[in-house]
Amino acid sequence: MKKSLLLLLISFYSWGQTKQRPNIIFIISDDHTSQAISAYGSKLAKTPNIDRIAREGAILYNNVVTNSICGPSRATLLTGKFSHKNGYKFNEKKFDIEQAVFPEELQKNGYQTAWVGKMHLGTLPHGFDYLNILPGHGSYYNSDFVDSQNKTTRREGYVTNVITQLSKEWLNQRDTNKPFFMVVGHKATHRSWLPDIQDLGAYDDVTFPIPDTFYDNYAGRLAAADQDMTIDKTMILSQDLKIHGKYEGNGDGGNFNRFTPEQRPPFYDYYENKISKEFEEKKLSGRALAEWKYQRYMKDYLSTANSLDRNIGELLDYLDKTGLAKNTVVVYTSDQGFYLGEHGWFDKRFIYEESLKTPFVIRYPGTIKPGTKVSQVVSNVDWAPTLLDIAQTKVPTEIQGKSFLPVLKGHGKNWKNESYYHYYEYPQPHHVYPHFGLRTAQYTLVRFYGPKDFWELYDIKKDPKNLHNIYDKKENAQIIADLKKQLKQKMIQYDDKEALEIYQKGQ
Repeated sequence: MKKSLLLLLISFYSWGQTKQRPNIIFIISDDHTSQAISAYGSKLAKTPNIDRIAREGAILYNNVVTNSICGPSRATLLTGKFSHKNGYKFNEKKFDIEQAVFPEELQKNGYQTAWVGKMHLGTLPHGFDYLNILPGHGSYYNSDFVDSQNKTTRREGYVTNVITQLSKEWLNQRDTNKPFFMVVGHKATHRSWLPDIQDLGAYDDVTFPIPDTFYDNYAGRLAAADQDMTIDKTMILSQDLKIHGKYEGNGDGGNFNRFTPEQRPPFYDYYENKISKEFEEKKLSGRALAEWKYQRYMKDYLSTANSLDRNIGELLDYLDKTGLAKNTVVVYTSDQGFYLGEHGWFDKRFIYEESLKTPFVIRYPGTIKPGTKVSQVVSNVDWAPTLLDIAQTKVPTEIQGKSFLPVLKGHGKNWKNESYYHYYEYPQPHHVYPHFGLRTAQYTLVRFYGPKDFWELYDIKKDPKNLHNIYDKKENAQIIADLKKQLKQKMIQYDDKEALEIYQKGQ
């Protein structure tokens, strides 16, 4: 009898601990921008499940990144530190697994931890009880996955569906006496935008409005004029838009040669017999060709995003059916923003608004009021401490970000409302000059360096599309002086010695 009572007490204690400390599911996609989410005002994208998280929790309108590129963004998530401190400044490097990562703190606090899907760090970091991740970018169809023992397995199916399946499998076999933290890392919507077969042609009846900055002349913006990321000149017809794609061998990076005999016919029929045929018949050139490429890009991008949103809905339904929804925090975000034709571009990298800001919606039942709208500037360096704060776990002193949980609760009056930025990767692959800068609630001040050294200033409230560099206007001298002072303080605070040296040489 005493033994039974003891077991009952232990059971209630475990239940209470799990109930007190919420589970956390952190869904992070790749290159999925807020311009493609209806909760952020898109009139053409269909994202009912991402919208649901925003509706039932909070939506952040100024969540920015510290380095607008895939791998470094995830390294910042894991460490809560800027790229110059975690060492992962560029893509295709190897993340230093000897450094601390925040899931280790969750493990110390009794959490089970897992990461499923895209990680893109070139190595397997500590801090996870379970890993089943894509090698590099993975593949949209029948991708390989690497587990915690570094064993590689090819898994048949469309990658977004497989990631959800693996996530649910782990949730089903976890220790239900412990709270959990799981990252669901999606490949979508990364280049080259291969939709699920059921989503082929999903937007074919839509003609997308050409962005009013599509033919930007980049006046007064040297770096913007010297990039290599335009839809017109950079986007590859065969690889990106599947015009006469190479279905055999390793052509176009092997994007099209992983299909099963059942998968290949509908994909081939759509892109080769319909889209490629249409392209040949039109015989386009000049602006007509650039605008046709834009339409095809948007159709493929948003069709790929359809599966992303559908799978998010499947995971939300799983939480509802299992009863986990009541005590599980759900975050949806992306590794950075992305260009959908603005300035004539695709890709990211710049400190400019479209690539600097990333979507972020969060649902925390009983804590975050449904319909909460957050306008304060927060950053992906703040993600780790916020998640630790939510999990009632101590934030290590070496973490450079700050928890914005008080902001989510409506107590953000004293929030810093500014963020530091530093981008490094040059000249490949898109010839974007390295730069660092400061983004406040109203201004973006940026210093480009490397092949050329120059400053830019934008008033975001008056010029949200960053078209007018007002750095050389005399009336802004005091604003610039104040912003430079803040920028220098950030460099010192975050110990960015490289940026500080460049800054001081230019004074």
